[in-house]
Amino acid sequence: MKSREELAAEKFKCSTKERALFEAGIKMGTIYHQFVGMPLNEDSIESLEDAIERGVLVQPYVESVKVRIDRSIFGPKKDEYSYRSLTGEMLDVVLVIKIDNVRVKAEMRYDPKLNYPLMYISDVE
Repeated sequence: MKSREELAAEKFKCSTKERALFEAGIKMGTIYHQFVGMPLNEDSIESLEDAIERGVLVQPYVESVKVRIDRSIFGPKKDEYSYRSLTGEMLDVVLVIKIDNVRVKAEMRYDPKLNYPLMYISDVE
């Protein structure tokens, strides 16, 4: 009887490297589109970073993930209405996917020259 991994692998008509790149893109898209818009303040940043990391780590092939949210935009809490919504510009993510002997490092960070929170592949081994 075939394992779940073998059954899933049969669906991919590409190389292991291409599949690892695909998986990295899926995970980055998930982080961006699931969490952008989330309300946060200085007190909740660390727990949100942790929640994103833990959520990504349970997905297949994730070897590691590090999420950092830019704290520079926050000032002291003035009142109950003092919070921000997470934006793509605030995210700094490093994700490593490993399938068999292929490792892909993907990153997401705001690029001021592009004025865009760019997701990209920074290394393939």
